[in-house]
Amino acid sequence: MSGARITRAFLWLAALVGGPLLGAKLFDLVVLVGAWGANPPGSLAMMPYGKAWPVDTGVFFIPFSAGMLIAGFGALIAGWRTPWRYRWLLFIPSLGILTLLVLTVISFWPMNAALYYHGVGSPKDTITDAQSIVMVRHRVQLDWLRVAGAAAAFVASLGALTLPWPDEVAPKDPPIVRAILGLVLACVTVFVLWFVSKL
Repeated sequence: MSGARITRAFLWLAALVGGPLLGAKLFDLVVLVGAWGANPPGSLAMMPYGKAWPVDTGVFFIPFSAGMLIAGFGALIAGWRTPWRYRWLLFIPSLGILTLLVLTVISFWPMNAALYYHGVGSPKDTITDAQSIVMVRHRVQLDWLRVAGAAAAFVASLGALTLPWPDEVAPKDPPIVRAILGLVLACVTVFVLWFVSKL
């Protein structure tokens, strides 16, 4: 199979996964977060975690995010020799979803835990009512950033699919660029393995 077909197959996967992921993220932010973040700290009891909720939102978001990550990096690797006027569109889904996953781990997971513990009155609660109000506002602002990132990844995938495949092949990258690319891919692999181990 040619590089063009492989790249386009990954782009189709990115578009097919990215659309529902973006829609679900909007629903999550506007409806779910809109409900449990409406009047903290009292509304925090509605956070969709714990025994009261038989399905965690991560059951949907984690597989779709993983699919987007695979599709994005698959398209970038398969289309690496395309000229920069096309290749930049391949960077957005791969690096975009990776950035959003890292943001989720370092920022959202701790905030979600702190807000949930506060909302249910857990012994693990470490924040005050005033801090919970500020944290909810901050989380909503950051969540809009995730929506924007998911939208950019989805639109870039569609954009790359609608453009004609470039005829010219980019020159082979110097060894330093290939070494950096290898290091980045190794770091992504380590992050994905760590991410999966925390689920």
